[in-house]
Amino acid sequence: MTVTLDAADVLALGPVAAVAAVREALAGGLDPDGDVPRAVLPLAHGQGLLMPSESGDWFGVKVATVAPGNAARGLRRINATYLLHDSATLRPVALLDGVALTTLRTPAVSVAACLERLRALADGCGGLRLVVYGAGPQGEGHVAAVRAHVPVADVTVVTRRGGPVPRWADRHTAADGGGVAALVRRAEVVVTATSAREPVVDGRLVRDGAVVLAVGSHEPDARELDSALMGRATVLVESRDTALREAGDVAMAIREGALAPDALVALADLTGVQAAAPADRPLVVKTCGMGWQDLVVAVAAYRRKEGTGGVAESS
Repeated sequence: MTVTLDAADVLALGPVAAVAAVREALAGGLDPDGDVPRAVLPLAHGQGLLMPSESGDWFGVKVATVAPGNAARGLRRINATYLLHDSATLRPVALLDGVALTTLRTPAVSVAACLERLRALADGCGGLRLVVYGAGPQGEGHVAAVRAHVPVADVTVVTRRGGPVPRWADRHTAADGGGVAALVRRAEVVVTATSAREPVVDGRLVRDGAVVLAVGSHEPDARELDSALMGRATVLVESRDTALREAGDVAMAIREGALAPDALVALADLTGVQAAAPADRPLVVKTCGMGWQDLVVAVAAYRRKEGTGGVAESS
């Protein structure tokens, strides 16, 4: 029987278990570079994305759509469904809400990649100060994932026009507001979770040792981070091949001569990343989203729903 997990079922896994699923998958030898690249299909009113992945006892595929015009209609920009299979029999075992899965797994990957740095920054202080570009689900999800692992003292949301303060933040300011630069300079964590195609944060303002989590862009000609930041940071990516193919933040910085391809640190090297990331340089975690991430978090959510616990066997 195919089990259905709605958004509440998926999100009930929580950020701690989702981060653990990602880290255990990598520690167990999962190689993101071995994942199947996603297929991006141009559609009349947006894009379709197919994201398959197989690992250990499981195969899954996410079908997602991106409709830029939906915001004006009061509808979600991104919609998605995830189908999880038992890899031995290839029978479908679970149908999951793909939007909730994406909302949960994206910040889980970000935090899994830099957890030791976050803990080091939080050690001995009253809580980290966050500046979050973007007031949508990914901005909120990243704050929740960070907060679930380390103390957070203050959260500022930055959007183009400002607006009401979300319940998960302390303030909401416009990007051209006079105090934004000072807030970025003091922040230990900067999150960029926008649909922008040009840099949203002045990389010169980011303090040495800060963590920058960039998740908004997944096209080679769109970026949220400038070359000034990418050139002075340790840049951690899910997969070198994926970053070079899809991450405009990375590809443009390389084209502009600010970043060398062989300087990229891959998530598969997670154990050695901490030694490779000097504490006196910013750490940029740039992710585009990959099928294996959906798979390991979907398996964890499915096992929780079924009461079997744990994560994917190969995780």
